[in-house]
Amino acid sequence: MSPSPAADANPSDGHGATQPEGGPVLQLLARALKLWVRQQCEAIGSLEIRLEGSTLALLKGRLAGVRVLARRVEYQGLRIELVEMHSEPIEVQMGRVLLGRGPQLEHPFQIRGQLSFTAEGLTRSLACGQWRGLGDGIGEALLGISPLTEVRVRANRLVLAARGVGERGLIELTTQVGAADGSLEIRATEAPAAEAARYLLPMDPNITITRAEIEAGMLQLHGEARVTP
Repeated sequence: MSPSPAADANPSDGHGATQPEGGPVLQLLARALKLWVRQQCEAIGSLEIRLEGSTLALLKGRLAGVRVLARRVEYQGLRIELVEMHSEPIEVQMGRVLLGRGPQLEHPFQIRGQLSFTAEGLTRSLACGQWRGLGDGIGEALLGISPLTEVRVRANRLVLAARGVGERGLIELTTQVGAADGSLEIRATEAPAAEAARYLLPMDPNITITRAEIEAGMLQLHGEARVTP
């Protein structure tokens, strides 16, 4: 995720990030975008933004692309360990930025990238708030009970756990993940549940998951999305 230095604008984030190398207009937009991204999230541990393109093209309202790398992100109640994204060319109205206001994007654009979730982050996300209904749906579909109590990663499998009424211990199910129909599919790997139990995550029509896997101890989702300003 490293564009050519001549096209870089990567202002310091207070976490040891390097100083910007682009011109002052690129630096100004990078800072404005960084502030805008932080305002969209409840929390961000660290954030790097790299702009691709030239100052001349940007003054004409066109940015070749944006790369984002963020860690420990909380967005709409989802706890995401790592976010890596790259946009297609974007049309930007620079007048607002030059006046010290937030960036104004002119048209919808596509982004591609990867989201990585730890087991702890998934457990916390699905246990409360707006995602609890999703956790309950997964528990009912795959375990036959809800609420979903815990999510664990074991090798390249996702282990789901819930506690039934009157049960002292947890009921567990080992599953495998993959992409299907543009979404995340969670499928039981143990008989007899493995014969039929699967759950396809309900998805926003503007988001498509192209690959899902367990790697480096995390659930990693690869895909693309259409962003509408």
